[in-house]
Amino acid sequence: MTVNAQAAAAASRIVVVGAGAVGAATAYTLMLRQRAAEIVLIDIETEKARGEALDMQHGRVFAGGTNVRHGSYADCRMADIVVVTAGRSQRAGQGRDVLLADNSALTQSIVSDVVAHTETPGILLMASNPVDAITHIAWQVSGWPATRVLGSGTSLDSARFRDLIGRAENVAPHSVEAEVYGEHGDTQRAIIDGVRIAGVSPATSVGTLESLADDSMRGGYEVINAKGNTCYAVALAIDAICGAILNDDRSVMNVSTLVDNWPETAEVYMSLPCVIGRRGIERRIEPALSESDRAALVTSARMLRQRVEPFLV
Repeated sequence: MTVNAQAAAAASRIVVVGAGAVGAATAYTLMLRQRAAEIVLIDIETEKARGEALDMQHGRVFAGGTNVRHGSYADCRMADIVVVTAGRSQRAGQGRDVLLADNSALTQSIVSDVVAHTETPGILLMASNPVDAITHIAWQVSGWPATRVLGSGTSLDSARFRDLIGRAENVAPHSVEAEVYGEHGDTQRAIIDGVRIAGVSPATSVGTLESLADDSMRGGYEVINAKGNTCYAVALAIDAICGAILNDDRSVMNVSTLVDNWPETAEVYMSLPCVIGRRGIERRIEPALSESDRAALVTSARMLRQRVEPFLV
């Protein structure tokens, strides 16, 4: 842990709302990485949250100084980040969009409770699916600046894509530059002509890269079909975003953010590269896009707007 990271963790609190598979994995990852002095788990099933927190706390002697406990929305008052993972989970054979009717009402309730217990805007990091629509709803309900309400978005999709390319090229995935923008879902767009390794286009053919992009988009479905849920990889993505915020890293990450300056579509949340720092989204980067990539992302944005429209207040 760097000096900056130690300082950030020394007096910080992260609240995780939802103690299901993703929430518990997120809290555990944050604890192992010692992202904050305190991690608080909240769940409507209080005993579930208490049990998960206690199980982690029992291993504290092996994992460092982070304190993990269960709590209530009152703990949001001093939280640096509130991570929301609560919601009905995606089942085998389901698309993420079918969750919206159930999870939109829950999101409105959760965010209202968070705001009611927060004196000044903190940072809301949404991970419940469908994450782009859910983040849009959370932003509207919160009344907070859009820079402080973001979603995990395609951070995980981009990581999956980089991992698959790394395997094909026999290099470490962190050495691969590859981006996925748009929806965290079926209309996402992998930027094939932007793939680079040490600034050089990969040996892998465009056709193979397109196939790998499709595989990365379907990666979540594959895991759900095999084991019933996804939790570890998304927890690592959430942890990375939290780390960038608390350490004021100014890391560029593909997260779900408010896009309100594209003339082709009404304002909508979707993933584009953003500079992540202590205030959340410090700024959004407008990537140079080919005509076909831009058109695909406009289609994605319009679909996302159409999907979320009935649930906006």
